[in-house]
This record gives sequence, structure tokens and C-alpha cells, in this order.
Amino acid sequence: MTVYLVGAGPGDPGLLTQRAAALLSEADVVLYDRLVHASVLALAPASAELIDVGKTPGGTRGGRARQDEIDQLLVEHGRRRPTVVRLKGGDPFLFGRGGEEAEVLTRAGVRWEVVPGVSSAFGVPAVVGIPVTHRGLSSTVTVTTGHVDDPIDGVNWEALAKVGGTLVILMGMKNRAGIAEALQRGGKPGSTPVAVIERGTTPDEVVVRTTLDRLAEVSLGSPAVIVVGAVAALGAGAPADPGPLAGRTVVVTRSGPRAQGLLEALSRAGAAAISAPLTEQADARDAGASMRAAAHDAGRFRWVVFTSVNAVTRFMQELRDARALGTTLVAAVGPATAEALRQAGVEPDLVPAEHHALGLLAEFPGSDAGSPNNQVLFPCADQAPSTIPDALADKGWQVRRVEAYRTVVLAPPDPVTLEHMALADAVIFVAPSSATAYAALTSPDGSRLPVPPVVICIGTTTAQRARALGMGGVTEAHGASTEGIVDALIERVAGTRTGGS
Repeated sequence: MTVYLVGAGPGDPGLLTQRAAALLSEADVVLYDRLVHASVLALAPASAELIDVGKTPGGTRGGRARQDEIDQLLVEHGRRRPTVVRLKGGDPFLFGRGGEEAEVLTRAGVRWEVVPGVSSAFGVPAVVGIPVTHRGLSSTVTVTTGHVDDPIDGVNWEALAKVGGTLVILMGMKNRAGIAEALQRGGKPGSTPVAVIERGTTPDEVVVRTTLDRLAEVSLGSPAVIVVGAVAALGAGAPADPGPLAGRTVVVTRSGPRAQGLLEALSRAGAAAISAPLTEQADARDAGASMRAAAHDAGRFRWVVFTSVNAVTRFMQELRDARALGTTLVAAVGPATAEALRQAGVEPDLVPAEHHALGLLAEFPGSDAGSPNNQVLFPCADQAPSTIPDALADKGWQVRRVEAYRTVVLAPPDPVTLEHMALADAVIFVAPSSATAYAALTSPDGSRLPVPPVVICIGTTTAQRARALGMGGVTEAHGASTEGIVDALIERVAGTRTGGS
């Protein structure tokens, strides 16, 4: 049993370390601070207990735990749960009271381990182009808290003014006027460049450049990083493109490895992505017996049609040797499915220009009435619609549909994730089952969870299900690829703010 003091980084979920993500994925309990992003919490398994121990500046939020209560929770859970993650913004040992918590755990005889995180003191200035050290400008950097009234850890600002180099101030917005005055009394020129970065590394990032004598006029909120020194004037050229989805929050309901690629693509486009998998794939009801039999007879079919990567993966596991297909032709609904086939050593014979079921059917040939083989094998999910089998039958083919896997509805997201989802600008559904599962969700107060105003669906069938459930703003993605999904979302939301995030 171990308590892991884990740094969640400065805000951008993409800056979480691999070690931190791995621990979250196997956590039994997660005690998290208020600035931890919902998509980071979503990495924890559905069975994990999530405990909000965040504190707002100047007091606790809604009576939430004070530090002594947090310490008590860490000891209690650390003694009886195998993997406890104490998730902190930035780095746990830089103004995160991680050292105090480690001491408490040591005294209680509870094993602990630190997983460092990217500190906002260095990460936030870096993303806006400010190097805290720079040849010829600053060879030293000092990091300090902005709390000026702490009787134990009070800061001697006049002394810091004489140190030189770069000064990085965390948690200093409340006392910025007093800080600026004290630094100038210590000899720091009022013309010293200053940069204030609010919510750095997130889509809501705001940067204000000023000077020390005008710092009090900056009215940004918290969390913010204040950089004082010559380097604060750097990085002020052409601003980095925030991305076409900057300021938008998008719910991703996809599960499995492909979800991570979509989350990363949305982040690159500037969106804040919330991972909320609602369904997952499980073994077929017959434990794959029908699939094994079909794979054994694969060479007897004229065509095998694949409409998902998962179907390809499970079929090829049973086929084992691509040569067993013989002269059988293979169709893939889109690029992702085609690439999965290529990875298994099979070059698809048909990949439609329009990457969806109707596009596949439009290009699929009719059966030759005189051919001795008009058999088509269709490995698919248990809930796959009959669109393809019915249409192929109309073209003269005899279709053998085989259940490759089942779609299982997962437990609802935790209350914190649901709160973020309720304010999202868009949601992405990869299958009709995910739209159905979303429609059944309820908010923490028991009311129906609102559906975001923009709904992106993969395929016509998924879009039809979403509309049938009463969802508005439904748009079909440009195929099932990550690029097609993100492009459709960009087109749909371009130029207008659609939600409450």
C-alpha cells in the first residue's frame, strides 16, 4: 500500500507525465486539488473513489477539507487501500504542501512516493515564450510565493529586489500592489518588465505585459504566474496560434487506445477535451466461437467487409495467417480500418472515397448472378445496424453476419466530470450506443444532464440515433478518422461560441 504524491502539471492535461498517468489508471483512491483538469481525473478507473480536497484562496470551498483533514484522509486511505494518488497542481513539492504531507505519512508509518510534475513556475512562462533564464539577461531565477502576510513564511521582498535575475511569483495576484511597492522600495526599478499569465497552458490562457510600477493595474484572476525581470519582455512577438477550437470544451465518449489520439488532436486544435468513455467493447456472447469458425472458413467467401478497427483486430486474431484469405476480397469502411488491415498484412481491395457505411455500399459491386460464390462475411458488433447486410442482400449477395464483439455500457462518469460535461460546447459520439448512453446520464443534482449544443457523430446511423433522442446541433463527421472528426467540429463551431464553458 502506497500513497503517491503526484504532480498534475500546470493545467494542460497533455503535460501530465507518463508515470502520473499510469498511476492514475490503477488508482483505488484519488484525492485531488481544485485546479486539476477533469480530463486528468478521467484517467482514473470507474471504480476509483475521487475525493475533492481543493481549497480556494482565502478559505475552503463549501466547507471542504482543511490541510489537517487532508492529512487524516491520506493516512486513513493509505493504511487500507493499495494505490492512493494525492493529485496536486504543478509539482507536489513546490508550494504544494507535499513535504508536509510526506512528513505526516512518515510519522504514521505509511509508505509514500513522489511523482514530480511540471511546475507552473517554469512551464507557464515557457509556453508563452518567456525563458526564466537567458544568456546575457538572467543567469538566475528565484521562485517565491505571493503570500505577504504569512507569519512563518513571510517574504522579504526588499531583499529579493537586490538579488537580480528573474523573479517568478506564484499566488501573488491578491497582493500584487504590495509586492510591487516592496520590490521598488528594495531598489527594483519601476520600469522592470513584468508578465502576468493567467491560467497558463490552458485554452483560457491570458497574458498581460506591463512594468513593475503598473503591476497593480493588471486585473487578471487566479491562478496566475507573475514574471519579473528582463526576460518578461521576451516572447512578445507574433502570438502563437491558439488553435481553431480555442476556448471550447469537447466531451469525447470514445474508449480504448483510439480515444487518446482524438484527445491529443483536440488539444492541438486548442480545445479542452473531457474524456468520458460511456461504452467499451467486450468479447462476443459465445466467447468468439462463431468468429473462429468464420475465420477458419474465410477463404470460402468472396468478400469480407469490415466497418471498425475492433472487428479487424478480433478477426485477424482468429485468422492468425493472412494467407488463409486466399482470393477473398476485403473491404474497409475508412482509412483507420484500412490501416488496421495493413498492420495485419492485408491490403484492402476496397476503401470508399466517402468513409461511412453508405459510401461503402455505393462503391460495393453487385453480385454476378452466374458466379458460384456470392458469399459475404460481415464481422461486426452485436449492436451494429442492419444497413450493410440489407443493402448487400439487395445487390444479390448472401451475407453471413458474425458477432465479433459486444458493446457494454460503462458506469457513469464521476460527479466532477459530469459537472464539466454539463458546461461543454460539443460532444463526440462514435456509435449509436454512446449517444444512447449519454442521453441516460443525470447531473449530480438528479436532473437530466444537458447535451452540448454541438453534437458530432460518426456515421449516418449514429446521427440518426442522436436526432431520435431529441439532440440538436447534430453534424456528421467526415468519416471515422480522427482528422475527419476534428475537421467537422472545427467547421461546425467556427466563428461562434456555442456553450457555457
